[in-house]
Amino acid sequence: MALLSRVTFGIVSAMLMLLALALVAFGALELVAELKKSWREGGNALLTAIGYVVIAIAVFDVAKYFVEEEVIRRPGTLTASEARRSLSKFISTIVIAVFIEGLVIVFQVSKQDVAQMLYPIALLVTAVLIVLGLGVYQRLNVEVERQSARKEQSKSGDDKDEQADVRSRPRST
Repeated sequence: MALLSRVTFGIVSAMLMLLALALVAFGALELVAELKKSWREGGNALLTAIGYVVIAIAVFDVAKYFVEEEVIRRPGTLTASEARRSLSKFISTIVIAVFIEGLVIVFQVSKQDVAQMLYPIALLVTAVLIVLGLGVYQRLNVEVERQSARKEQSKSGDDKDEQADVRSRPRST
């Protein structure tokens, strides 16, 4: 079952990477087509292309995360701090993509209809909430790691005391 899971994640990751590449190509082709028609419309096409590239980076990062965590890494070898770092890196990439996408949409909407600013503002607020949630997660996780390390130290200290007691006892013959 583990092999099937790894193969499935590998195939899905490869598909996501190809789709991310297709998004970049589509954005570039659309930009070139718009610039050939009108330089004036090129600015909007440029913002759209940036949006495609940002989404492509986020999709690619999801695929990379799947490959690293589900295909390459052996099950059960992930420590708590490695999991925290990996998840934080993944979420950070997604948040950056959401922030950039929100900013791109703010620029697009502000040129057309300012009354339509609710969606991009909601997108930016969502990104801020994700960052705050990640901060809380980091803080709580680090505290748990510290408590766990203290327990391990006190446990190993108790074991050393017991070993010292055993060595200091006189041997009976």
